[in-house]
Amino acid sequence: MKSKLRPGVRRSHASGAGFGLIEAMFAAVILTVGLAALAGLFAQSLTSLQYTREDLIAKQKAREALEAVYSARNDGSIGFAGIQNTNNGGIFLGGFQPLFLAGPNGIVGTASQTSVLDRQVLPGPDGIIGTADDVIIPLNNFQRQILIQPVFDAKGNISPDIRQITVTVQVTSVNRGTRNYTVNGYISRFQ
Repeated sequence: MKSKLRPGVRRSHASGAGFGLIEAMFAAVILTVGLAALAGLFAQSLTSLQYTREDLIAKQKAREALEAVYSARNDGSIGFAGIQNTNNGGIFLGGFQPLFLAGPNGIVGTASQTSVLDRQVLPGPDGIIGTADDVIIPLNNFQRQILIQPVFDAKGNISPDIRQITVTVQVTSVNRGTRNYTVNGYISRFQ
């Protein structure tokens, strides 16, 4: 039995036979937006990875400077009287200084012995800006401050046998501004 169609009415083919032009354009737009978002996320993760590297270096350099002070006191490289900032008769430069590698005395952030005696703060025996790895990584956007302060007892008197050491490493980035990383410690006259 044949079905007869009325004149002017066509037989429709299966309605889901394929994509139309509109559907294909919508799919292309959605795919483009997704890929653009993925590319932006990738760029942001690379930037974040760079900042993470700087943060890690800053934290490590702050701890390294504090440990260098302890080691110098323990091995007798400097006496307790020398563990002060240069303005108080010690060997440590005051204020923020570039991150140099330790010089011949093995202690970072120090002035040369002649500058301490002359009360002039000259760039000390510290060397190249960077890390001490096999590959020198320039740390031009880093600065370090080693601040040594007296500690007061319960009566408000300065304790002659203990000092507080505060090491702050400052990182300056174009997009994130300035960030500070600080470690604190105490050092005594006695080992």
